Amino acid sequence: MNATAARTAALQSKADLARSLRLSTAEGVMAMPIVTMSLPVNVFMTALVAKAFPLPKTTIGLICALPFLGNFLQIFIAPFLARWKPPKIVSISASVGHLLGWSVLGVALPWLQREDPAAAGRWLIVWFLATSCFGAVSGVSWNAWVQEWVPPRIRGKYFGRRNGTVQFSTLTFMLVAGWSLAQWNYGIRVFQVLIAGAVAMRMCSLYWQWISPTRPSRETAAAALPLREQVRIVLGSRSLLVFIAFGAVWSFAANCFGPFYHLFMFDQLGLSAFEVGLLSTLAQLSGALALPAWGHLLDRYGNKSVMTFSLILWQLQNFLWCFLEPDNRNLLYAMWIWGGATSAGFILGQFTILLRLIPVEAKNFAIGVNLATTSLVAAIAPVTGGAVLTWALTRWTDVFAVHYVCFLLQPVLALAGCFLLLRVHEPQASPLTMVFGAMRNIRTLSGVFGLSFLVNYVFYRQQKERPTPPPRR
Repeated sequence: MNATAARTAALQSKADLARSLRLSTAEGVMAMPIVTMSLPVNVFMTALVAKAFPLPKTTIGLICALPFLGNFLQIFIAPFLARWKPPKIVSISASVGHLLGWSVLGVALPWLQREDPAAAGRWLIVWFLATSCFGAVSGVSWNAWVQEWVPPRIRGKYFGRRNGTVQFSTLTFMLVAGWSLAQWNYGIRVFQVLIAGAVAMRMCSLYWQWISPTRPSRETAAAALPLREQVRIVLGSRSLLVFIAFGAVWSFAANCFGPFYHLFMFDQLGLSAFEVGLLSTLAQLSGALALPAWGHLLDRYGNKSVMTFSLILWQLQNFLWCFLEPDNRNLLYAMWIWGGATSAGFILGQFTILLRLIPVEAKNFAIGVNLATTSLVAAIAPVTGGAVLTWALTRWTDVFAVHYVCFLLQPVLALAGCFLLLRVHEPQASPLTMVFGAMRNIRTLSGVFGLSFLVNYVFYRQQKERPTPPPRR
């Protein structure tokens, strides 16, 4: 009788896991439109602040900083919520808040004052800060929830398939959004329809997440050390501190004028939303196709060397931004394809090297320090960039020359940061299968580079299977 009951329970557990995996993939596909729109730089948000409501560049810079500020603030919010409810409940609750925020925007758009960009900008700042905080808490809690029930033995295979499936949803949305906005001349109704569609899809996503019959696996983590001991361990991890310093330099370089590349394409080069969306799609496809090759190089030659090589290849082509004009703007297609393919190695390496550097004894504190530092710098950067652009454009009449000078910052500062990266010592890989929230800024920053497929990308480290011993005779 007991054996039959145990067998029945095992079969039910297996069936529940299979259903949960299917629902997780489906909810990821349905969540991608609203998650993609929540990036600081994407076709939808850029068209909203540059075409529908032509906001000042200082305001645009501040709006682009808010998702990173949300990543920073969630560090002080998520731990308390985790003590209150399980990760699944926290994730769904925060997602509902995020969903309601976007619903409010869809309803309020016709009442925002297009003739008063300053007033519209203030409203959008308050709104985007609130939704960014909800989105950051939801993302971190979702990662914790998935880690809780997906067995380690299938994570590599499952998340590899899930990432590929979810990517098609992102590509489809970007093309549809870009085409719709360009076709109907960035009308408010088009923005409302896109928001309504994304909200409806997200509601389906949350319903599937709610009914998913997940079962937490047994806890295997050791008890956390006292905070003072964790601080001592992190301060003694020299390579981790050097990597965090490099991450701060890179975050400033990428975010200072990164959001204004899209505005430059809209305003100075005369590209439509569909063309910008197509560029982002090409970057995503080339990046996704290049990821496996970069993964093999990272495993074979180490992270910091391959990351440096990838970063150099990527940033050298960014100097071409200083020569772009409306007559040669078709050069952007080759640049974005090249940028997507070359940046994939650097971005993937940021995760794999982090797995090696984080001390297991102080994992949560180390992740918090890394995320807080890079988030704070990433939040300050676009505000600084917007203020510098506004100051320069009021003093010089050559708009292209001003942008060219500003666009020199990212490649020069990023290449200089390579000296810090090369000083990092890579120890053996830590036995971590996933890092909660460690890649929040990479996901947020992906919109700047057109690599939006990384927004819902679940980073994992493939486990090597042990060879099966030969049968005994």
